[in-house]
Amino acid sequence: MPGEVIDQPNPPPLPSNLPDELLSLSVKLDKSIIAASTKDGLETFWRAANYIAAAMIFLKDNVLLERDLKFEDIKPRLLGHWGTCPGLNLVYAHLNLLVTKHDLDVLYVVGPGHGAPAILASLWLEGSLERFYPQYTRNKEGLHNLITRFSTPKGFPSHINAETPGSIHEGGELGYALAVSFGAVMDKPDLIVACVVGDGEAETGPTATAWHGYKYIDPKESGAVIPIVHVNGFKISERTLYGCMDDKELVALFSGYGYQCRFVESLEDIHSDMSGSLEWAVAEIKKIQSAARSGKPITKPRWPVLILRTPKGWSGPKKVHGEYIEGSFHAHQVPLPAAMSDKEELKDLQVWLESYKPKELFTKDGNAVDSILSIIPTNQDKKLGQRKEAFDAYTPIKVPDWQKFGVKKGSQESSMKCIGVLLDQILVDNPHTTRIFSPDELVSNKLDTVFTHTGRNFQWDQYSSAQGGRVIEILSEHTCQGFLQGYTLTGRVGLFPSYESFLGIIHTMMVQYSKFVKMARETTWRKAVGSINYIETSTWTRQEHNGFSHQNPSFIGAVLNLKPDAARVYLPPDANCFLSTLAHCFRSQEYVNLMVGSKQPQPVFLSPEEADAHCRAGGSVWKFASTEDGVDPDVVLVGIGAELTFEVIAAAAYLRRLVPYLRVRVVNVTDLMILGLEGSHPHSLDHEEFDALFTPDRPIHFNYHGYSNELKGLLFGRPKLDRIKIEGYREEGTTTTPFDMLLRNHVSRYHVAESAVRGAAFKNEKVGVELSKLSAHIGHDIKKAQEYILEHGKDPEGTYDTPKF
Repeated sequence: MPGEVIDQPNPPPLPSNLPDELLSLSVKLDKSIIAASTKDGLETFWRAANYIAAAMIFLKDNVLLERDLKFEDIKPRLLGHWGTCPGLNLVYAHLNLLVTKHDLDVLYVVGPGHGAPAILASLWLEGSLERFYPQYTRNKEGLHNLITRFSTPKGFPSHINAETPGSIHEGGELGYALAVSFGAVMDKPDLIVACVVGDGEAETGPTATAWHGYKYIDPKESGAVIPIVHVNGFKISERTLYGCMDDKELVALFSGYGYQCRFVESLEDIHSDMSGSLEWAVAEIKKIQSAARSGKPITKPRWPVLILRTPKGWSGPKKVHGEYIEGSFHAHQVPLPAAMSDKEELKDLQVWLESYKPKELFTKDGNAVDSILSIIPTNQDKKLGQRKEAFDAYTPIKVPDWQKFGVKKGSQESSMKCIGVLLDQILVDNPHTTRIFSPDELVSNKLDTVFTHTGRNFQWDQYSSAQGGRVIEILSEHTCQGFLQGYTLTGRVGLFPSYESFLGIIHTMMVQYSKFVKMARETTWRKAVGSINYIETSTWTRQEHNGFSHQNPSFIGAVLNLKPDAARVYLPPDANCFLSTLAHCFRSQEYVNLMVGSKQPQPVFLSPEEADAHCRAGGSVWKFASTEDGVDPDVVLVGIGAELTFEVIAAAAYLRRLVPYLRVRVVNVTDLMILGLEGSHPHSLDHEEFDALFTPDRPIHFNYHGYSNELKGLLFGRPKLDRIKIEGYREEGTTTTPFDMLLRNHVSRYHVAESAVRGAAFKNEKVGVELSKLSAHIGHDIKKAQEYILEHGKDPEGTYDTPKF
């Protein structure tokens, strides 16, 4: 086997004095009996994959070493991460064997994101690259293209992404592979996901929580994950935490999580060790699943986890310029960074690549030799890179007619309670393809109606275990997001409802996911997936009791920054509009849908039929609150967001009493994207539509739920922006009353009214003459409201009464 291991400091072996009860929770080496031909197939696959992976990092020519290397054979920019590749290739080879032997359905999820050279090399060997990319045929030309184009504008990037066949995880950000894997196996009882978690990645908070994922997997209805912790000791330039833990510490850690450990570390016979370990893991999984599916589920089953210990950069250069490479952090990225200019490093590269004996690995025409092909599944649908779950699994869900769930116009209803009834029916109609992932906030967010026909899927609770359940509640936004990503990318539809202030926790995860979907759309072979859906409620306007820490609408801006063909932001103003929006989002594909609304009872302004038309348009004039149906207004008042729209309507009623000769048009915008400059977003209003809704020249006041700069960015480029005033969340808040929150942030009815009279004064001479007096009157009303709140600790009577016109 190439790559003699350098004597580097390693964690001590399992101590002989390990307590018996702890020892019983780990499984030591029980070598699998492998036929010599099978072991040869595994070994040649591993060597070939390692060779290709290393060559991809370095070579722009002479890819099969048909002559000695020259400086001109080396790429000008050396990109890619070598250190994790040998371990990833080892796992790939053995998963191939496992699938071939047992006809299993297996996905391979790779946490070390920059391990793309390993995965691409293995995909080429199994023929999956050729299926999706004809330029990467399994011959000399295809191999040349793969190696020379890697990490160039013509080829694959250095990290795993949507262009990588078989992938359901973006490798550009660490920590999420395990949660994604658990999401992928939900409701897929025959699927096994082998998930490699790098020991650097294992240091992240999201991974630490995701180890609890099995506690939300009912083995009767769902598949299983085989976590493989790749402990090679180093990250970019430092030891890893897991690399410094001995076996006893790792057993204690994982037994506490609920796992049974098996260590894979017999470097002298790694193939027997790995084969036996995977066989053991599958047997443990089948035992747990069989018990659950026979009606006798195991209480708190201990699922398998493999701890794979290999040297960093195993089989690569041992020393360079007298410095250890293999088994050190120097192997993490490019072990020979000066190979294009340093004769010694070029020679080291030649020796390294020749150590794999490429002439024994490839035929004369450049294909893989038969021993490699012998362990690869012959059924293309079983190959790791060609599983349909990863690229063609989506079937639209059944979404009932939402209008049947509509509520009476003029009533007071909580949007969340109303959509809870619709969600309950969606879960009934789609019992294996829809789930809700929530960070322990469903009841608080008044969505508990979803529990009418389902429950929480929490397997470590005696009252809910072995009963399935469509709802996953775990107090980790990262884990909810990971579950949702894995579930969505394998063909299903999910929902993530949350307190508004805490969705920002998964901002970068959402962005990474959107990048994955963007690249997936640009491939020719990945099919559409469902949209990823968020609900923000418990919003800042009604988080006055929790205080300033719970007041934050910033996730809106995060979604707005996405590519226009991905981003969708909706702020339904009432319950019927929210029902319409939710039904639309569940039917949509490949978007990031953000829905923002109130959980508190509020007036239902539109009938189901009116809400349907309003939501299709994305915004409309609300004639009932406007002067003479909004014709020829002096000023346009726009509400965006439930509470903010209520204040605009209240302002219109207040103005009708205070300034009866002021002409007002009230507009509600429910689809934020219609405001963007024509052509900037698929939903953007064209110039004529924009002027028809907002007038060509009248002052406009926006009362907006989020940060005002977000609207400024959307509106930038529209003509006559100097007539527009925007008020939104100003980062002002504390533990106070709901109306005081609006006063503090200048979005109350009084602030809207003041902006209206100031804007209207330019056109309406009567208003202009009275402007000073009107402004003083409104300012006095603001002061009276503030004084009342301060004295009584509550809002003035009648504050939330439905405005009358």
